[in-house]
Amino acid sequence: MSKQTYRVCFCFRRRFRLAVAEAPDEIRGFFNRYSENGLMSADHLRRFLVEVQKQENATLEDAQAAINSLQELKHLNILHHHRGQSLNLETFFKYLFGDINPPIDLKVQQDMTAPLSHYFIYTGHNSYLTGNQLSSDCSDVPIIQALQRGVRVIELDIWPNSNKDGIEVLHGRTLTTPVELIKCLRSIKEHAFTASDYPVVITLEDHLTPDLQAKVAEMVTQTFGDILFCPDSDCLKEFPSPESLKKRIIISTKPPKEYMSAAVPKDAQEGDSQNGKTASDEEAWGKEVPHLEGPASGNDKEDEDDDEEDPDEGVNRFQKSLAPEYRRLIAIHAGKPKGGMDECLKVDPEKVRRLSLSEQQLEKVAEDRGTDIVRFTQRNILRVYPKGTRITSSNYNPLIGWMHGAQMVAFNMQGFGRSLWLMHGMFKSNGGCGYVKKPDFLLKSGPNNEVFDPRATLPVKTTLKVRIYMGEGWYYDFRHTHFDQYSPPDFYTRVGIAGVPADVVMKKTKTIEDNWIPVWNEEFEFQLTVPELALLRLEVHEYDMSEKDDFGGQTVLPVSEIQSGIRAVPLHDREGKKYNNVKLLVHFDFV
Repeated sequence: MSKQTYRVCFCFRRRFRLAVAEAPDEIRGFFNRYSENGLMSADHLRRFLVEVQKQENATLEDAQAAINSLQELKHLNILHHHRGQSLNLETFFKYLFGDINPPIDLKVQQDMTAPLSHYFIYTGHNSYLTGNQLSSDCSDVPIIQALQRGVRVIELDIWPNSNKDGIEVLHGRTLTTPVELIKCLRSIKEHAFTASDYPVVITLEDHLTPDLQAKVAEMVTQTFGDILFCPDSDCLKEFPSPESLKKRIIISTKPPKEYMSAAVPKDAQEGDSQNGKTASDEEAWGKEVPHLEGPASGNDKEDEDDDEEDPDEGVNRFQKSLAPEYRRLIAIHAGKPKGGMDECLKVDPEKVRRLSLSEQQLEKVAEDRGTDIVRFTQRNILRVYPKGTRITSSNYNPLIGWMHGAQMVAFNMQGFGRSLWLMHGMFKSNGGCGYVKKPDFLLKSGPNNEVFDPRATLPVKTTLKVRIYMGEGWYYDFRHTHFDQYSPPDFYTRVGIAGVPADVVMKKTKTIEDNWIPVWNEEFEFQLTVPELALLRLEVHEYDMSEKDDFGGQTVLPVSEIQSGIRAVPLHDREGKKYNNVKLLVHFDFV
C-alpha cells in the first residue's frame, strides 16, 4: 500500500497509508450469497438484481449487458469460463460503485399527456441576471445555462431603451446593465431543447407601450416561427399537455402597469425590491433551508407593494388597448383580479389562468386558506417568486409552493445554496425533463369535494432506510491539501429529508479521521408521511477543529424515484455540477 506525506514544518513530515477502495463486509456477504466458487455469472447477477436491487423485471439479458459494459473498463478483469463471462468480487464491487448503477432512473417515465397544470415545472426567476438583483449584469448567458440544466420557464423583464424606440431586458429601477431582448430570444431558440424536448414557457414582465408591444410581437414571431404556440382563442378552457407541446415555445404575460390609465404611485410600483433589510449573506452551503412551520415573517407592506403583480384597478380597461399582434401571442394569461384573495383563488370552469404570489404572500394566505390554494392549482397555474429583499439572489424553501400544488416555484438559478439544491433534486425526477407530475392527492377531490390539506396531520405512509457504506473520489478531484494541510481529510456525512414539516429531519454519521476513502457503514431510518414530496439530502463535510467544516459534496434525490438496493450516488459541488469521481455507496430500502 502506498503512502502519502504531509509537511508539518521545515524539519518534520507526517506519513499516512493511502487507502484503496475495498468492498465493505456487507458487499462481500452479498457477493458470497450470489456467486459460486468466487465467480458471479450472469444468472447469479440477475438473481441479485431481482432480490436485492428490487428490479423485478430484470432479465438474463440485462445482467449480461451489465457485465458487457464492464468490459469497456480496461483495468477490470472480466473472467471467462465455460458458462460465459463472470464477475469476481473486485468487478462486482466496481459495478455497484459505477455509473451504470445510478440511484434514480434517468429516463422520462411519467404520463406527459395531462394538462400543464398537473405538473411541477422547472422555473427561473429574473433569468437574465448574472448575480445580485441590484447591480449585476444582464446577459443571455444565465438563460443558456438554465436551459442546458433543464429549466423550462424563463422570465424576462422587458423595458423601453433610453430612446424609447427599442426593447431591453433588465431589472427595472436598479443598476443592472441591460441586454437586448432580441439576443435573449435568439439564445432561447438555439438552446431551448438541448436538455429536454418539452415546452419552454417565456414569462414576460411587460413595461412597454402598445407600439413597443407590437415590436415585441414581431420579434417573437420572426424568431420562433412555427415553434411558437398561439392558442385559437383568447382564453383557454384547459391547458394543453407537455406531450402535445413538445418543442414549442409558449408566451405568458399580464398587462403592463407603467402605462395603465389607473396610475400607480412610483413607490408602489417599485414594490418590495428595495425596501426592508437585505437578506443576510449566506455561505454557499452554510445556511440551512428554513422550516415551514409558523406564520409568515416579514412586514405586510412588503407583500402589498409587490412589484410583480398588477394593481387591481385598470386591468380590464388596459387589456383592450394591448397591441392586437401582441395579445394573440399570449397563451397563458396572467394577472391578479379585483376583489382580493377571494377573486384571486376563484376557479372558473370556463377558462384557466396564471396567478403570481411572492413567497411571503403565499405563506400568509396558506395560514388559513391552504385548501383553497390546492383547489385553485388543480386547474390553474400558480407561480411563486422570491421576496424582493432577496437582493443577493438567495432563495427560499420550495416546499411551501409544492405542498400547495404550485406549478411554477420560481428560483434565482444563480443563488447557489441548500434551497437551490432542493430545486435541482426535485427536477432530477422524470429523467430531468423539467416537468414532474404532481402527486394524485394534489390533483383529485374526495367524495365530498374535499382536497388535500397541507396542514393536516397524516399517518406515516412509508419508511425509508438509508445505509451509508462509504465514499471515494476526493483524492482525485481535490488537491491533497485542500481539506487539511497536515493530514488526510476527516469526513462525515449529513443525511436528512426535506419535505412537509412532519417529515423534515437531519442526521449525521460519525467522523472518519485521516482517510480519503471513509467507510461509515451506518444506517438511518426516515418515517415519511408524504413520501411523494420528500427529498433525500446527502452532504459530505470535512471536520475542522479550529475553523468552519469544509464542504465535500452534496446531492438531493427525489424519494419517490429512488431505486431500492445498493446504489452509487454521485456528489455535486456547491453550484450543482457533478464531480468527476466523488460518490457515495448507499443501500436504500423501503419498508
